[in-house]
Amino acid sequence: MSKFPVCMIAWAVLAGCAVPQLPVEPPGAAAPVLSSGIDLQYVDSSVRPQDGVYEYLNGKWLGTYQLPRDRGAVGSFTAIEDTTEEQLRGIVEGLAGAEGGNRDPDAKKLADLYASFLNEGQIEMLGLKPLQSEFALINAIKDVNSLPALVAHMNALGAGAPYGLQINPDQRNSTRYAVTLFQGGLGMPDRDYYLKDETKLKDARAAYLKHIEKMLSMAGESKAAERAAAILKLETRLARIQWTRVEDRDPIKTYNKAALAELPALMTGYEWQRYVRSSGIEGKVDSVIVRQPSYFKALGKVITGTPLAVWKVYFKWQVLSFSAPYLSKAFVDERFAFTGGVLRGIPENQPRWKRGIRLLDGSMGEALGKLYVAKYFPPQHKARMQVLVQNLLEAYRRDIDTLDWMSAETKIGAQAKLAKMLPKIGYPDLWRDYSALKIVPDDLRGNLMRANEFEYRRNLAKLGKPVDHGEWRMRPQTVNASYNATANEITFPAAILQPPFFDAAADDAVNYGGIGAVIGHEMSHGFDDQGSQFDADGNLHDWFTKADHEKFAAKTKALVAQYDAYEPVPDYHVNGALTLGENIGDNSGLAIAYKAYRISLAGHEAPVIGGFTGDQRLYLGWVQVWRGKVRESEAIQRIKTDPHAPPAVRGTAPLRNQAGFYSAFGLKPGDKMYLPPDKRVNIW
Repeated sequence: MSKFPVCMIAWAVLAGCAVPQLPVEPPGAAAPVLSSGIDLQYVDSSVRPQDGVYEYLNGKWLGTYQLPRDRGAVGSFTAIEDTTEEQLRGIVEGLAGAEGGNRDPDAKKLADLYASFLNEGQIEMLGLKPLQSEFALINAIKDVNSLPALVAHMNALGAGAPYGLQINPDQRNSTRYAVTLFQGGLGMPDRDYYLKDETKLKDARAAYLKHIEKMLSMAGESKAAERAAAILKLETRLARIQWTRVEDRDPIKTYNKAALAELPALMTGYEWQRYVRSSGIEGKVDSVIVRQPSYFKALGKVITGTPLAVWKVYFKWQVLSFSAPYLSKAFVDERFAFTGGVLRGIPENQPRWKRGIRLLDGSMGEALGKLYVAKYFPPQHKARMQVLVQNLLEAYRRDIDTLDWMSAETKIGAQAKLAKMLPKIGYPDLWRDYSALKIVPDDLRGNLMRANEFEYRRNLAKLGKPVDHGEWRMRPQTVNASYNATANEITFPAAILQPPFFDAAADDAVNYGGIGAVIGHEMSHGFDDQGSQFDADGNLHDWFTKADHEKFAAKTKALVAQYDAYEPVPDYHVNGALTLGENIGDNSGLAIAYKAYRISLAGHEAPVIGGFTGDQRLYLGWVQVWRGKVRESEAIQRIKTDPHAPPAVRGTAPLRNQAGFYSAFGLKPGDKMYLPPDKRVNIW
């Protein structure tokens, strides 16, 4: 779903991966010498692949690699992100003073925005001055009836508030846009950080209290300790009335359409009309979708039961915390000490230039992406990627017809959905227009606020118009990908055509195990526990038969139990329900990639390269994609908030369900990776 990061994935070119109808080289023709593509430098030969293929292939790296001091986790994706950021840095720094760049208004804005972030001397000189207008606005509030307009203001700025709004296609009518109201207002990653008695979470709470106190004190608050305690108490009340992340995954439970006239009944005594007017949606919609109705009903009591003075300092805190990365060094360091150090266990902040590139990416991402694509993504890459995607779609098309758990009636809907699935590859056909965005070289926080408001207004302008299916929700330089259920589309940005996901010099097998599997993963989201509730046109519509729902639920229940058993950190198990959609994607993507690989061989035997068969290289390709390390605090935060399982689990668990893996490595009862056939979960 578009609200959440869906999954990490890669786009790629696969040598010889075209659909079988394409011609193959005639016998005797000279063939290129291809490598296995498997990185063997970290093999731990003391571990048998049958007992732990992840440890076998990655063991030496896992035992010796030291995380950089500015990282909470590392893996294949972070390595590619580092390369991409260096490329973007070269582009952006080349714009400053370049005549060609200055003729392009967007390029000049990028250069000016970057310069405003790097101008640390001026930022130090200004201190808290950039926040004074926001503080004055909050101080001027006379009663709780002014809070709705203030919340709307915070939403437009991108600062924290007890609730916010999004504009996305209506899940019941995907041709039109709708406004969704969602819960918010927490300064820590999840409600569990406020409510659970686990030692590490209690420690985080205590550190958060001290962090709020210190930041308020630095901002001149005379009663910092008292105010910090009040803020934590308020946020705890907000956390208590929010649903769990598992509950919030349910697209039916979270679709609650309410007419604007019905909102006062949702929160008695709350001036909803002020919010509707101040947020800019007045006259544009006559209804909204409420994700968590019970949260808003309870929020009304929290608002009236909290003194106005507490609300004022709460909103000041939200502005201060949100703005801290763009203030003087003392504020930057203090905020990072908590969000990076306490919550994620990271000793050092990233270099300022990296943080600057990420500011540009978040503020003018498509303008930056346009320059990136021009330099690093030639058109032929997009054309060849289209062939790869079609090959995976063909494998799914064939597989649907053979599924034993899906009835003929449901298969008709599945094939219709697959036929309408829209691949977006590389970059958008039409680039975003930033002409209305004002960027000033010496006004960092002003630039940030204007960029956020620009994006807010851009989304408001969608209301009342047909859904733009050409819009991209990801930037070309993003090392990630997604499936969007309301558009029935898969998106593969341009930034990731690199090993270990795709290796142009390697035989097909490793690429199918890498990029092929993660592309298959994204496609599978159209049929997972969430995506299966949306039809071919992206509407929330049940197209499964009741019997098929029951069969599917039995398989997913078993998958939840499998992943619940993993314990990446002592006393912290993977949440199989929270990660269910992504776990379905991993298992399904790998299964379909194997089938697509077998199709690509067109009946021929795969070569043995480096002592490994084609099937073995495919599965080892999957394993090396998920090589990674995570700090303990970071791992806990991800377990609580991330719908993906940790890297080692992703690199191991799906293999145990794959019949092809058992055949490839000759697994037998007694091997540590062996699961009896009746314990394996096979969806595709």
